[in-house]
This record gives sequence, C-alpha cells and structure tokens, in this order.
Amino acid sequence: MNSEHATPHFETTPQPYGHIKSFVRGRGHLTPSQAQAIETSYSTWGIDFEPNTPLNHLKTFGRNAPTWLEIGFGMGETTIQIAHNHPDVNYIAVEVYPAGIGSLLKQIKQHNINNIRIVWHDAMEVIQHMIADQSLDQIMIFFPDPWRKKKHHKRRLIRPEFIRQLSQKIKPAGRLHCATDWQNYAEHMLAVLNQEPSLHNLHTGYAPRPGYRPLTKFEQRGLKLGHPVWDLIFEKSE
Repeated sequence: MNSEHATPHFETTPQPYGHIKSFVRGRGHLTPSQAQAIETSYSTWGIDFEPNTPLNHLKTFGRNAPTWLEIGFGMGETTIQIAHNHPDVNYIAVEVYPAGIGSLLKQIKQHNINNIRIVWHDAMEVIQHMIADQSLDQIMIFFPDPWRKKKHHKRRLIRPEFIRQLSQKIKPAGRLHCATDWQNYAEHMLAVLNQEPSLHNLHTGYAPRPGYRPLTKFEQRGLKLGHPVWDLIFEKSE
C-alpha cells in the first residue's frame, strides 16, 4: 500500500474555539482489496487535509450544488446509498479508519458514483480547518461511539463545543441529523442539541427515520430483536 495514505496526519495546534480532541485513533485491519482500492483510487476520490484551507466546492466537485457532509461513515454502506440516491448533492465523507476508506472506495467504483469526495482525517480538524462557515446544507452523524459512562462524557463526539462549531458551518435552514442505537447516548445527544440556540428541533423529541437514511444490515438485525434507533433532526435558524 502506498505509504502516503497509510496513516492520516493529525494536527495538534490549539484551535480558536479551544482544542477538541476526537480520541479516534488506530490503524485497523485492511483486506488486500481495501488496500488496493486505497492505492489505486484514493488519489481520485480523496481530498488531502490542508490546514486553514476551506474547500472550494466548485473546484472539488466541478459544480456548485447542495453539499452534505457525513462524519464517521464507518464502512460506507449508508454513505454509498445516500449519495447514489441523491446524484444532485455534493457529498463529503469523513473517516479515519483505513478499512472504512478502502471499503467506500471499492463501493464507489462498483456503483460508478461520482458525487462523493473522501477526507481521510480527524473530523474535528476537518470542520475547523476545511469547512467554511455557512457552506453546508446538511451534516449527518450516524451511530457515533457512545461512551456511555458519565466519567467519559468528554470523549463523546456530540458535545456542546463541537455542536456549536458544526452549527456555524451549516447554512440557514440547513440541517444536522444524528442517529444512534444507544438510548443513553440518544438522551445525551438530545440534551446537547437542545442547548444550542442556533438550532431548533424539527420534531418533538426524536424524529422518525427519514427516507434518505437507509436501514443498515446491522440496524435491521437489531430492529428484529426489538432494539430501536433514535434519530434527531435539527435545523439551523434563519
């Protein structure tokens, strides 16, 4: 595998909003096909992390279009379906795990998708450095790590200071959509999102799953066993 893309680089310089650490690290296991996909396709569909260089959507995608960003796409199963079903959307996908990068790149090739660009880097630094204020129509965070114990609350991705930064990146009337299969974390996310004055809940509490978020195989298995998923959809105030 090309060493240039073997490990994402993480900046450690404090940011103007206070340094927020994602705590997401680790190489993970790469299958040969995932490694090959990174070797052959990342240069086409990947975006290099560049500090203090906001993305130029016209240059990046070759067009101006509504832009959605997904934070932590895992193995890319949901990402590929949403992008395929919304070809008119510019889709930015952020992940740090190599296996997920390789998996999504394989699916991009298999499904001939051309509206996805991948940033292989820490999501918090991508938001702080590469996303201009009021440039996104939607941000999606599906199934983030829960860190259920109260003593680990600072290690949760959904925290007031991070939500404040995300809100700044969303256009007026744009949306932030979170989903989790941990009830405790759903309650935590609802409390945090309700605290952000620039966002308002489009539903009373939790939202029904919108049609654009497909059911993953894992979620379908859970639902059969009686394990629900909680969706939260908030809108940026005008």
